[in-house]
Amino acid sequence: MKKFPRKIRKRDNTFALFEPEKIEKALFKATLGTLKDKKEATAITRLVAKTVLEQVALQFKTRIPTIENIQDIVEDALIGGGFSAIAKNYILYRKEHSDLRQTKSLFGIRDDLKLPINSLLVLRKRYLLKDDRQNIVESPGDLFHRVARAVSQAELNFTTEQESRDVEEAFFRMMTSLEFMPNSPTLMNAGTAIGQLSACFVLPIEDSLEHIFETVKHTALIHRTGGGTGFDFSVIRPRGDMVSTTKGRASGPVSFMSIFNKTTDVIVQGGKRRGANMGIMRCDHPDIFDFVEAKLKDGDFSNFNLSVSVTDKFIDAVKKNGSFDLIAPRTKKRVRTIKAKSLFDLISFSAWRTGDPGLIFIDEINRHNPTPKVGEIAATNPCSEVLLLPYESCNLASINLSSMVRSNTIDWKKLEKIICLGIRFLDDVIEVNKYPLPQIRDITFANRKIGLGVMGFADMLVKLGISYNEPKAKTLARKLMRFINMTSFKASQELAVKRGSFPNMEKSVFYKKNKAVRNATVNAIAPTGTISIIAGCSSGIEPLFSLSYTRNVMSGTKLFEIHPLFETELKRRGVYSKEIMTLTRQHGTIQNISKIPQDLKKVFVTSFDVAAKQHLGIQAAFQKHTDNSVSKTINLPYDATADDVRNIYLAAHRLKCKGITIYRYGSKANQVLSFGSEPEDDEQDTVTVPAPDDGCFSGKCNL
Repeated sequence: MKKFPRKIRKRDNTFALFEPEKIEKALFKATLGTLKDKKEATAITRLVAKTVLEQVALQFKTRIPTIENIQDIVEDALIGGGFSAIAKNYILYRKEHSDLRQTKSLFGIRDDLKLPINSLLVLRKRYLLKDDRQNIVESPGDLFHRVARAVSQAELNFTTEQESRDVEEAFFRMMTSLEFMPNSPTLMNAGTAIGQLSACFVLPIEDSLEHIFETVKHTALIHRTGGGTGFDFSVIRPRGDMVSTTKGRASGPVSFMSIFNKTTDVIVQGGKRRGANMGIMRCDHPDIFDFVEAKLKDGDFSNFNLSVSVTDKFIDAVKKNGSFDLIAPRTKKRVRTIKAKSLFDLISFSAWRTGDPGLIFIDEINRHNPTPKVGEIAATNPCSEVLLLPYESCNLASINLSSMVRSNTIDWKKLEKIICLGIRFLDDVIEVNKYPLPQIRDITFANRKIGLGVMGFADMLVKLGISYNEPKAKTLARKLMRFINMTSFKASQELAVKRGSFPNMEKSVFYKKNKAVRNATVNAIAPTGTISIIAGCSSGIEPLFSLSYTRNVMSGTKLFEIHPLFETELKRRGVYSKEIMTLTRQHGTIQNISKIPQDLKKVFVTSFDVAAKQHLGIQAAFQKHTDNSVSKTINLPYDATADDVRNIYLAAHRLKCKGITIYRYGSKANQVLSFGSEPEDDEQDTVTVPAPDDGCFSGKCNL
């Protein structure tokens, strides 16, 4: 029996166990990539691996090999065995990974989790802790240890120290495996002096100067800790209304929105990102036309998303081309009567021009309000997936659905395990959170709302061989979210048995129907943004935007991305080329690229291959089993019309969505995702993913 070395020296001079199967795995990958025949690749791998292991046993009887030593032996064995084409592939693989390691080393990060380069850039820019000189002082693994340790401290309120340590380890494993990711404030602030872990807040606004500016102050306190805020501006008296104390005229809610916008402009959250706001106004407010047109001028209200709160009554009037009354919020009297269609047409036009406003369907929202006796819901968080009462906060996290696929099928047991652990994680966050205001702590503890969502849905479809375009995708979405919702609710009930129900249980829809419920809400579908970059998966429930594109994130940073599943599949089939990647990047779709096999075109559909009806169908399928709401953008091509927007908004109401957002490609100068151009050389925060044949597509990598 051959005696192999027990250890191997890694590139960072640490040691790991010598594992012969890793050599076979790397050999098989290079061989299969060259030959495209699994049976032949398996035979050659076994033959060459035998030679390699004999040489390792012979050369390293008394000393520890390095990774480079092993790779040199593999190269020699391939060349000596007459497999020069495979050897070339293996050598290119080594060079590509060497270049990648060199690029990563420039970040000043110890890449202990072997993350993609764009993940490291995001972590470096926003999440990894730094010292007073802005030097990074933790690795990605350290970050997840910090988060797991801080959140699991809540377990000590309910369990033993040993169980708390076990839960900490479980939290750590599901984050480092990239199967689960909490919202950004938790990643940034857990285990730090700030300690504010919630992503979403709604603050009340009253019709008085004193209260408005008190809310401005509270907004600043929340934003500096990483939270986003939502407001209902409908209670503020309209422009021109009498102010009794001064006998002057009111400036109206839109003018006060500009103060909130400016405040957000100057508060950078922990030096890492700017805050975000949701501004909401009811469709029957006298200043609704001003509100709808607020973002028509480029640059105005850049820190706000806007949504009109529309009622069933308004939608009914639109459909019947009827009249609709605008009501003064202070006196509750009719100010004027309008044609509902005229307002709806303006909403549709403004959204066509700028992406704003979206709609929230306030009656549908309150039909599903879990605590109606506590109060009506009037506002949402900045991306409208969390429906909150005044001063409520909510903690979010997302499960990476891409990692829930095994052998072309969904691993339901694994998914169930991560759901239960995720619900426990989010409930623990409520316990350890440092709240910006006592009012926020009080109502958050009273209702204990949490929002466990998903990301990587498009990647899951690719792995399952399902097109985002086909009816089967909607069927899966409903089945998937039903399972997630039922499992989440059951996990919340099980926690309640041990920890108690949320205090407002008796004022909730669960009272008398359920013996114990820990959380008033359990699910929300967030857009995920940077946490999906960290996890290396597609955003939320969106289709793939493109298969090769530039992403603008974090106040101007540009990330050039190639979808890894697409790249891997092209290489596996031997059709990968720079020409194909260039065409993909330029057009945003592969449907007209002749060299790409038809079955790949079916599965790798992108956002603009998906009709608005199918976008909306996926949103409605997820919404059916989501107790909060669903953040989903209905992407439209540049040549879409305002009538297209109008029809989508009406269809969303008919499908019982709780909100709707559209975006017409190219309607904003600095949109988040774009294709059709190379990254600019003068952008110092641009990182491009190296191509294996000639480095970066732009000719150089800017760091």
